[in-house]
Amino acid sequence: MKEIVIISGKGGTGKTSLASSFAVLAKKAVICDCDVDAPDLHLILHPQIIERHEFFSGHEAIIRSNDCTACGFCRTLCRFDAIKEETDRVHQVTYTVDPIKCEGCGVCVHFCPVRAIDFPERFCGHWFISRTHEGPMVHARLNAAAENSGKLVSIVRKEARRIAEEEKLDFIITDGPPGVGCPVIASITGCDLVFIVAEPTVSGEHDMERVISLAHHFKIRVAACVNKWDINPLMTERIEEKARASGVEIVGRIPYDEGFTEAQKKGKTVIEEKMPCARDVESLWHKLKQI
Repeated sequence: MKEIVIISGKGGTGKTSLASSFAVLAKKAVICDCDVDAPDLHLILHPQIIERHEFFSGHEAIIRSNDCTACGFCRTLCRFDAIKEETDRVHQVTYTVDPIKCEGCGVCVHFCPVRAIDFPERFCGHWFISRTHEGPMVHARLNAAAENSGKLVSIVRKEARRIAEEEKLDFIITDGPPGVGCPVIASITGCDLVFIVAEPTVSGEHDMERVISLAHHFKIRVAACVNKWDINPLMTERIEEKARASGVEIVGRIPYDEGFTEAQKKGKTVIEEKMPCARDVESLWHKLKQI
């Protein structure tokens, strides 16, 4: 079983379109959506959820108003300005915690003179195990403003690997998050191949260099392609030269094709809709399998 993680230094390069197309071509694969902050692979693969699990991470402070003596010590200690002071019509002061500002450090909990602050685990979202026509899928959704997406990514990958081993599947195809931050690091560590999708722009060149550096730091093999290469052939050649100089295998190019958008509107892949770019996508998949 091999794990391929599709990433780029930015959003909108075509990762999800390629991941869903590879899922159709692979046939014996677990599909994994690690973009837990803004997942969209489900829009194309239409998973049927068979398991739903809550995700808790970190803690949040909650002041028990009945036990609070309104001394204000917690507000003095909070470095994140998360403790709100309110005065009612009879001039009675109450203190509450703003869950958005609370960083879960626990200082107010530890130093409260009357132990009037609870510190429960923070509910941050859900993760799912689903079935699609292309095979099992593991995905998740982080709540708005919730943190620890890297930890949630690790859970999603662990479950995908467990399913692949139990069902004796050949591949884990992972749609990774954009950027180079914690969720990306959690997505690629320990995988077999990082596949970078770049765009022929100045920002696309810079972003590709960042993710190549990240993958090399973790000593992971890297392959890449340029999407919409024909909108700027000179920049495409420049990006490919830089990638090769960094030891990255260029496995192909994908031309600009409005068929990607048309297929997405129908909730399908370009492979299923037999769009003009489908042959290029198939060629990419076969080369990745050879690697």
